[in-house]
Amino acid sequence: MSWLQIKTLINPEQAEAFENWLVDAGACAITLTDAEDQPVFEPIHGTTPLWQSTLLTGLYDGKQNADQMLHTMQALWQTNYPNKPMPELQLEILEDKDWIREWMDSFKPMHMGERLWIVPSWLEAPDADAVNLILDPGLAFGTGTHPTTKLCLQWLASLNLENKTLLDFGCGSGILGIAGLLLGAKQAWGTDIDPQALQASQQNAERNHLDPQRFPVYYPENCPAISCDVLVANILAGPLISLAQELASRIKPGGSMALSGILSHQAEEVSRAYSPWFELDKPTQEDGWVRITGKRK
Repeated sequence: MSWLQIKTLINPEQAEAFENWLVDAGACAITLTDAEDQPVFEPIHGTTPLWQSTLLTGLYDGKQNADQMLHTMQALWQTNYPNKPMPELQLEILEDKDWIREWMDSFKPMHMGERLWIVPSWLEAPDADAVNLILDPGLAFGTGTHPTTKLCLQWLASLNLENKTLLDFGCGSGILGIAGLLLGAKQAWGTDIDPQALQASQQNAERNHLDPQRFPVYYPENCPAISCDVLVANILAGPLISLAQELASRIKPGGSMALSGILSHQAEEVSRAYSPWFELDKPTQEDGWVRITGKRK
């Protein structure tokens, strides 16, 4: 079976309408991607920001009539935007592939520090004697591929976590809390505002044969009053700044902290917010992202 793919460059204010037209015309999938390498960080709550130049792609059953599809899009555009030139539509026939296999082949085991590997469930661990965390890509943030997650995993792998307790604040997929447990922590907790994240964390803990009682997860407002040895928070700079006092209160004196999800130009402001409670290390940077670590005073 072949597929018909339609691509167009669209402005943000027109993207929603054009996306709806493609869906109404029977699209099996819609994808919006950045056409000019302009990342969007920390969107305003309740908004769905798009890039100034967004590449909109619709995927259709190859039996669709391409000429009829093009005519329909042109008619809708003229009706809704009569005084604006229509963006160019690129039509392409895609030959059928094993798309699941193509997707799976794009993920490889990742080495984090000296002793930790992140391994997709369908692959063999490169080092059977290492600490191997089994994790599949999913809806929740955190697969180890993003620099912010890598920075936190590398930090955790450098610690002696034997018999320590750990709080993964903004747990996403649960990757950091699970890594801490596999690296020797006796207890971990996770919090997140996203119900899919809490579900993913529980499923990933089960996949790694961890007792659910060792990694309970909560919405932040339901999280018990934890005083932990180690805290990791891989979220965003704005929330990290506003939560500084709360996060500090959850760490024992002498305990360790790692913050990530911070862009390099935000590091000074985040460090300033935490300096009243922590002796901070020099920030560590990768690909424009920063990890801030320190010990509780």
